[in-house]
Amino acid sequence: MNRSSGILMPISSLPSPYGIGTFGKAAYDFADFLHAAGQGYWQLLPLGPTSYGDSPYQSFSTFAGNPYFIDLDLLIKDKLLTRKEVTSCAWGSEPRYVDYGKIYESRFALLERAKARGWERDREAVAAFESENSRWLPDYALFMALKRHFGMKSWTEWPDEGARLHRADALERYRAELRGDVELFTYIQFLFFRQWSALKSYINGLGIRIIGDIPIYVAMDSSDVWSEPEKFQLDERNVPVEVSGVPPDYFSADGQLWGNPLYDYEAMQKDGFEWWIRRIGGAAKLYDVIRIDHFRGFESYWAVPYGETTAKNGRWVKGPGMALVGVLTGWFHDIEFIAEDLGYPTPEVTQLLADSRLPGMKVLEFAFDSRDTSSYLPHSYGENCICYTGTHDNAPLALWRTEADKADIAFAVQYLGLNDREGFNRGIIRGGMSSVAKLFVAQMQDWLELGAGHRMNIPGTSRGNWEWRMLPGEASKKLAGQIREMTRIYGRS
Repeated sequence: MNRSSGILMPISSLPSPYGIGTFGKAAYDFADFLHAAGQGYWQLLPLGPTSYGDSPYQSFSTFAGNPYFIDLDLLIKDKLLTRKEVTSCAWGSEPRYVDYGKIYESRFALLERAKARGWERDREAVAAFESENSRWLPDYALFMALKRHFGMKSWTEWPDEGARLHRADALERYRAELRGDVELFTYIQFLFFRQWSALKSYINGLGIRIIGDIPIYVAMDSSDVWSEPEKFQLDERNVPVEVSGVPPDYFSADGQLWGNPLYDYEAMQKDGFEWWIRRIGGAAKLYDVIRIDHFRGFESYWAVPYGETTAKNGRWVKGPGMALVGVLTGWFHDIEFIAEDLGYPTPEVTQLLADSRLPGMKVLEFAFDSRDTSSYLPHSYGENCICYTGTHDNAPLALWRTEADKADIAFAVQYLGLNDREGFNRGIIRGGMSSVAKLFVAQMQDWLELGAGHRMNIPGTSRGNWEWRMLPGEASKKLAGQIREMTRIYGRS
């Protein structure tokens, strides 16, 4: 990774007339914007199908793609939908925010029509796609068909024990009974990966690399846990004994109760972490660089008794450490990794990061604690790190300025020499751009100088998250020129 910079911009946040960002024209336009701005990286949030709370970190599959990102205009061009069918649907009335309820009501009905027109036409291409993805696709397609059959309930609540416990005889019966829906969810994935492959080729052709994010855990209600329960810490009824979370911290006095099932690392290690190799292999089809969320969980993870309502009463459990990290970095020579090592690193976590030789993260919003010296201050960086203004879990800079302790803001002003002529946001960005960090990444909201109402996520909450969108025209030629000039000055072009 050469000295460079990039922008964090989720696909869902792109402009679109259909309620949510997609792999269509706006994505190609944003790639052009990044190129004009001299950026080398486009960082995304996870691309998987979302489940509870519409969070990209709670997905029905770690291998599948989000049906919402399939572009409808491209389906019209491909004669799988008509313009009238698409425009007659309600997509929400506020272009600044995603209305997930409206999208859920309309999107799958349209994709069913597309499948009805394209299944036979694309039979050979779909068969090849199924063959290439045979390790996960049949289970995922059947899983989603069964969820529909059982009223979208979590698989742990399915009334048929055979289906719930993934028994071969029940799976064979339901695969025949629910054939139409199995084909639908297979075809949806075919469309997703076909559109993404074309978009990724275009982005890479501009000299831009894609940073993707993989959550360290998978959702309990996922085809991953349903189809391979032996990889997780479940009891004889496939119910978790303990679940994931983090202890009380900067974000929450109660900690964060994520509720994901924990991995049975002892069982995984017996086959050389084959599941993890498959998982990273799947992500490598989507991304050029993989950011591993909650990297510290590989050293030790917070285990909370199942049934707790907060994460307070958890305990630290030793993780696999380099036994797993070394397998992944040794296996995938063409993929670069970023370790999300935020929080309060213990000496053991620091040592794991050093042993792995992966770049960690430095967040400028965490740097200016007026009460203590922070390792996130730019003068303390080594080159092997990634500097961010903030992540998807942070407030945009303009909002952080109003919410943070006044003494912290005063320290930031003093440290960076912020002034009214340049502006608060651009001065913070300059501080990151000028650092020795090999890569600098800013949220798009920070370049746009957006504050209240433009946050992507508030950890520990479930309302109003993952909804922010950029409006048409905000990624302007003028802004691209300004970004390019700062990028050039600090040698990141």
